[in-house]
Amino acid sequence: MRRDPLLALRPWEAPEVTSWRRLPMNAVDHRDGALSLDGSWHFQLVPAPGASSGEWTRIEVPGAWTTQGVGDLPQYTNFRMPWDDFPPSSPAKNPTGVYERSVDIPADWAGRRIVLQVGAAESVLLVHVNGTPVGISKDSHLAAEFDLSAVVRPGDPATVRLTVIKWSDASHIEDQDQWWHGGITRSVLLYATDPLHLADVTVRARQNGKLRVDCQVRNTAGALPEGWYATGALDGRLLAQDAEFDRLNAEDLRVSDFLGEVRLSTTVRDVRPWTAETPELYELTVRLHRADGSVADTSSHRVGFRDVDIRGRDLLVNGARVFIRGVNRHDFHPLTGRTVSADDMRADLVVLKRFGFNAIRTAHYPNDPTLLDLADELGFYVVDEANIESHDHAHEIADDPRYLGAFVDRVSRMVLRDKNHPSVVIWSLGNESDYGANHDAAAGWVRRHDPTRPLQYEGAAKLDWADPSPASDIVCPMYAPIEECVVHALSGEQTKPLIQCEYSHAMGNSNGTLADHWAAIESIPGLQGGFIWEFWDHGILQRVSDGRPVGRAGAGLYDNGVAAPGHRWAYGGDFGDSPNDGVFCADGMVFPDRTPKPAMYEHREIAAPVRLRYRQGVFLVQNRQHFRGLDWLAAEWILVRADGTTRTATAALPDVPPGGSETIPMPFPLPEGEAWLTLRVTTADDEPWAPRGTEVCLPQVRLSTGNTRLPEPVAGPPVEVDEDGLLLHPLLASPPVLSLWRAPTDNDELGGIAARWRDWGLDALVRKVVDVQREASRVTVVAEYATGAGTVHHEQVITPIAGGLRIEETAELPEELDDAARVGTVFETVAGLDVLDWYGQGPWESYPDRSAGPPVGHHSLPVNELFTPYLRPQESGGRHGVRWFTLSAPDATGLTVQLGAPSQVSVTRYRAEDLAAATHHDELVPRPGCVVHLDAAHRGLGTASCGPDTSPQYLVAPGTHRWSWTLRVL
Repeated sequence: MRRDPLLALRPWEAPEVTSWRRLPMNAVDHRDGALSLDGSWHFQLVPAPGASSGEWTRIEVPGAWTTQGVGDLPQYTNFRMPWDDFPPSSPAKNPTGVYERSVDIPADWAGRRIVLQVGAAESVLLVHVNGTPVGISKDSHLAAEFDLSAVVRPGDPATVRLTVIKWSDASHIEDQDQWWHGGITRSVLLYATDPLHLADVTVRARQNGKLRVDCQVRNTAGALPEGWYATGALDGRLLAQDAEFDRLNAEDLRVSDFLGEVRLSTTVRDVRPWTAETPELYELTVRLHRADGSVADTSSHRVGFRDVDIRGRDLLVNGARVFIRGVNRHDFHPLTGRTVSADDMRADLVVLKRFGFNAIRTAHYPNDPTLLDLADELGFYVVDEANIESHDHAHEIADDPRYLGAFVDRVSRMVLRDKNHPSVVIWSLGNESDYGANHDAAAGWVRRHDPTRPLQYEGAAKLDWADPSPASDIVCPMYAPIEECVVHALSGEQTKPLIQCEYSHAMGNSNGTLADHWAAIESIPGLQGGFIWEFWDHGILQRVSDGRPVGRAGAGLYDNGVAAPGHRWAYGGDFGDSPNDGVFCADGMVFPDRTPKPAMYEHREIAAPVRLRYRQGVFLVQNRQHFRGLDWLAAEWILVRADGTTRTATAALPDVPPGGSETIPMPFPLPEGEAWLTLRVTTADDEPWAPRGTEVCLPQVRLSTGNTRLPEPVAGPPVEVDEDGLLLHPLLASPPVLSLWRAPTDNDELGGIAARWRDWGLDALVRKVVDVQREASRVTVVAEYATGAGTVHHEQVITPIAGGLRIEETAELPEELDDAARVGTVFETVAGLDVLDWYGQGPWESYPDRSAGPPVGHHSLPVNELFTPYLRPQESGGRHGVRWFTLSAPDATGLTVQLGAPSQVSVTRYRAEDLAAATHHDELVPRPGCVVHLDAAHRGLGTASCGPDTSPQYLVAPGTHRWSWTLRVL
């Protein structure tokens, strides 16, 4: 049997084999009249390239086969390759999918150029049509196009076979922190053009209204015909042909019989510039004409007029220094893996827009091209990143000449595809691939082809932030402590903008000190923002019964971040994948179903377009935008007092220019006692990303303070305690005792502090009663807790008050116990108390180092909604700055607690040990009562799973801690 010539090339292990007959990348829109080949295909999965055929089944395209139950499952690794061989080797066991379907070639395509486009295939794509080999492609995240004109006959059916090989030499430079999949993950289509066609279109639109459109023309039928020409129209206005360009082309012999070039231009008066805040777009149509005037080809583009420059250490958009409030984003979906629909992508960007983000880094490859269309439309600054990451073998590959062509190919094809998008403001050479000659070669190509945008690459700038020479125009470190960034900005040696490509790792209950980062960024020149890691938790919906992903049939099986019974969010290792990196893929600002985590509200307030300041009876409204006024916003005042009263009034926002501020009068008389004033800001009209009335931000100021005084003791019956001094109370199922531990967060575990807590024994404290003293109706209980870091002394003084009890507590932590999780009280209630009302920060979860988002006010939620279902169960559900709360039953009975000072409080159905013992939420069994924590001190969250821990001021220090609270029956 004759060997398949494509397989004979062994493209899965030959770095030099990257394209064969693949067509060049371009930015021409040829989709009008295209035939979609999406849908059901015949499919078989074989164990390796060239292996004997298996059984045929059906599979959906686009979609990874690893999510469709055909026998090969997803695998998650962070940077480790799934096999041990060094590059460019790939494993012998190499799942290979064969896709096949028939397509009727339209009869009216006779004489036309016929092109097959495969949107993305992971990892190696081999194309056969009617049994004839057509071509090869390797980049898993860019489209590949193949000319089929010579192998199909219009009017007849054609058989298209796409063979996808999962592992290859290219996998070593696609070693990103994400699930490994296999299959055709973006759309497949067939289209036709005239042999005389637009080969490429390059649009350059400047902030001053100048527009230049460069067109390349080819003719597959032979030499270019005489008399052809091109025209362009911008919103119906004709563009002029650049005669000087034509003359120079002729003199330089740059127009040949096979390639034509033409330049069109115009100047738009009173142009509406494009920015992320004002994404103004114009419709451009380019037409290629034959000599008789008939149209041979057409390409449409949406044009945004804007400039991107670096001046000194500032990144400028249209001459203005802008803050980059960014997030890293993968193409991801909990049911289909790597395949994301246009509606899904729009929903992603709508969520980001509503929570104050203005920038996206396409981590770590060019995202689906529809994402850039939507970023142009909705308004985002995009760092477009090439599909290059060689994390496991970064140092070797950076200078390996066998990978030189792949580096340049991947970077250049990305630029050629995406160069006309105004949203793309920066090119990135890839991620975590060290730095070598291959990067410099790719950078050189980009700088020559597109001098209108800066270039960044973290690996080229990480060794010396002050070095002006490497291939990165931006210092873009990962997880640099804010203190180091400040030192650099103040050093006098900074030469480039500092914009972190990754910071504030959002794994589990995280994003501590986010507000501290932005306080520094907004106050220190040279610091300009960064990109949070990342948007999604990459949990795949999995049936617990059979361990397989749900696939496309999972609609309705999740809600508010929680998987339905019988299902769970799977992470590394849940599919039997080995090696794996566990839950490290769950590090997003939203859950797998796009439900925002509490940290999103923190970011929303930090990024708010409106700020409110108050001093000595004067209010100052600040417009924190760069280009837009406040006329698109509406607002109302909300006055909240500690006694439970609330007042509202319509707020008239002043006409404040971007970056400006203006004083406004006090909306209410200044109240006595503690009072807070919130400006609830909403959209005044429908926006493309939000209907009218959508909440934008909640800036708040404290008008006055009040003294929190707990009720004085009264004569009453003696406090009831047992022989160990433990309080007996009809509404408590478990008495109040000292707590120094929390169920470790992902940051606690991976940052190493959880191991210290366990070594100290904080997760299993043993209480030893030292003394129980009764004086009239008061009880004083002294206890000791032995830990591996010394003995903790604890004292409770319990006194009757009108309608209840006052508890005053003291804990003395030895110097060696220098970083506890918390110091406070824990108790459990009887069943039936199902609603929490509180005065403090809310309604969202908050912690000492993540408390800029939730406003102080009166809040109410069912107890079951207080808990945050992070993918790996851990400490969650806390509320910061709580003054008092009640827990009530449907008949309004229950208990109320008043705190002697604003405190960290959590009320959930789970003990810390319940959470720490579980790996997934389907393992948790809610307790019938409530588990209540009252903390005098609670450790910050930080981001130590990948990045800096919390700042020193948010640690629980040794020494004496005092707190007090009251317990009353409703």
